[in-house]
Amino acid sequence: MYYLVTIATLVTMALALTRALLGPSIYDRVLAMNMFGTKTVLLVSVIAFLFGRPDFLDLALAYALINFIGVLAILEFVRRRTLRNGPGNGPEG
Repeated sequence: MYYLVTIATLVTMALALTRALLGPSIYDRVLAMNMFGTKTVLLVSVIAFLFGRPDFLDLALAYALINFIGVLAILEFVRRRTLRNGPGNGPEG
């Protein structure tokens, strides 16, 4: 059963990468990378359970925090760049 969860998680990670590469907007790409990071945390947690290594959960929590802070930083960067360029000149065109 846990192997099925691992395979399903890898499939959703591949779909998230596809969405991140295809876009169409910067917000779709940021959301896809956030989903990829969340699925990575889930994958590390499942692998920790499968191999009986609870110390991997600390790595998963650290990665979740880095993912959250990274998404906030990227969105703040996009917001400031949009405000600096003015309306209509942002990342959407």
